[in-house]
Amino acid sequence: MKRGCGILMHITSLPSNEGIGTLGKPAYDFIDWLKKAGQKYWQVLPINPTGYGDSPYQSPSAFAGNPLLIDLWELAGMGLLTKDDIKGREYGEDPSTVDYEKVIAQKDELMQRAYRNFSEDVPYLAFVQEQAWWLEDYALFMAIKEQNGLRSWLTWDRDIKHRRPEAVKKAREELSDRIKYYRFVQYIFFTQWKKLKAYAKKNGISLIGDIPIYAAMDSADVWAEPSMFTMNIELQPTLVAGVPPDYFSATGQLWGNPLYNWERMEKDNFSWWLSRIDHAMKLFDCVRIDHFRAFDTYYAVPADAKTAEYGDWKKGPGMKLFNAVKKELGEVNIIAEDLGDIFDSVKVLLKDSSFPGMRVLQFGFNNENSDNSHLPHNYPVNCIAYTGTHDNDTIVGWYRSASKGAHNMAKNYVGLRLFEPKQYEFIRSVYQSPAVLAVIPMQDVLGLGSKARMNTPSTLGGNWTWRLKGNPPLSAAKKLKKLASVYMR
Repeated sequence: MKRGCGILMHITSLPSNEGIGTLGKPAYDFIDWLKKAGQKYWQVLPINPTGYGDSPYQSPSAFAGNPLLIDLWELAGMGLLTKDDIKGREYGEDPSTVDYEKVIAQKDELMQRAYRNFSEDVPYLAFVQEQAWWLEDYALFMAIKEQNGLRSWLTWDRDIKHRRPEAVKKAREELSDRIKYYRFVQYIFFTQWKKLKAYAKKNGISLIGDIPIYAAMDSADVWAEPSMFTMNIELQPTLVAGVPPDYFSATGQLWGNPLYNWERMEKDNFSWWLSRIDHAMKLFDCVRIDHFRAFDTYYAVPADAKTAEYGDWKKGPGMKLFNAVKKELGEVNIIAEDLGDIFDSVKVLLKDSSFPGMRVLQFGFNNENSDNSHLPHNYPVNCIAYTGTHDNDTIVGWYRSASKGAHNMAKNYVGLRLFEPKQYEFIRSVYQSPAVLAVIPMQDVLGLGSKARMNTPSTLGGNWTWRLKGNPPLSAAKKLKKLASVYMR
């Protein structure tokens, strides 16, 4: 990775007339804007289907693509929809937010209509065959889930819950049309993604993806291979994921994902993880792995716990996993999200893996005016530097609400000037650091307040909804390009 800079913005946040950002024209326009802004990278959040709380980090599949991101206008171009099918639909009243309930209802109806107009062809059949290793379980899972009123697979009838051969065979026969529908949706998604990635590459923009470290409990992944997770013989979770009390929450964060059965995974050389990373590296030029520290030590909470206050730290696979990755897949471009309560052993793993970690400018400022690793003068070259992440407030929102001590420290450190917009001084501080890559959330480029925050950890509702009202201004592109030039990015 060469010294450079990029923007963090999820695809859902792009402007469009479909209630949510898509892989269509707005995405191509944004790549054009990135190029004009002197950027080399576009970082997105997980592109998997959203799950509980509309979160991209709680997906029914670690491999599938999000149907909500499909560009409907391309389907019209294929003759699968008409322009009248798409126009005049109610996707939500506020163009600056995603109304997931309305978007899901409208897009699902339109995708079903497109499916009915679709005829299987050679590219489709090739896709189904090539991706069968994950696609068949996912399509079957979604069809059965639909049949069960979208209830969690943990509540399904015992035979299909345990994947008894006769029950699976019966489901495949009875739900064959719905299974084909879910295959079709994934074919369309990945066809559009492939085109977008090619356009990004043509314009010198590398795509950075995001892998949630854990699979969602209610997912095809856990249902298909429960032995890979901490499930008992009755297929109920015994231990679940979370983090202890921290900066974001006094009672910790109880995520509820089943933990990995690392001993079982090691027996087949971590094949599930190898497949997952290989799949991601074909979609992106670089991949950030969320909560990287859990590969060293992870926090295990009893499945019946109400909060994450009382759990135990357990040992992860460490370099055994990444040695297998490097042996099978070669040198892969991985960013390690190493934020939070980091033990010395996590730092050793990061060093041994040679993956770049993360630094977040907001975390550098404190009441004590004390030195720390999140201040730019301390950044190593091998790290990715941010003003904030999708879990932080915007830099302007943070500055307005920061404690007096942190506020003054930030003001003195970045050297806020009277007539310079605050956000650019924070961006400048990150750009001039030694970090090999500086990534700025789009909200910070635009100087937006707390209403534009993407996610507030440990809260449910109102997250993941922020959207651009229109294309980002060229004035911001020119400003970023100048900063990129000054600091050799």
